[in-house]
Amino acid sequence: MKRFYAKLGIITMFAAFVGIASLSSCRKEGSTVAKIKVVDTSGVAFPGAMVRLYPTPSVADHGAIIIDDTMFADADGYATFDYTDMFNLGQAGFTVLDIEIRSGDSLYGEGIIKIVEEETTEEVVILQP
Repeated sequence: MKRFYAKLGIITMFAAFVGIASLSSCRKEGSTVAKIKVVDTSGVAFPGAMVRLYPTPSVADHGAIIIDDTMFADADGYATFDYTDMFNLGQAGFTVLDIEIRSGDSLYGEGIIKIVEEETTEEVVILQP
């Protein structure tokens, strides 16, 4: 009979462990997104401009990943960069990138964006001659 109660105790502890483990949920990673809105000097959205995000300095130390992305602004003037796959849960901070925007040979804009992990960070850049 002692043997039966010992096995029952082990089975009960195992079932309790499995139950607790299944009730605790893992935190799901949120999206890490950078949105750049391109506007002209009057504040109107400027579609089709080339938007580039890059780090300064642009040389990686110790094999770090270098982000250098280019995209064209959509019809609403937004260029949206999704960095969710590059961010790891538990990482402290993400990155700060320079913004360079060009449209043709005559219009140019620049800025800086601090991309916050698991958030959508937005910056507005004005194109000027």
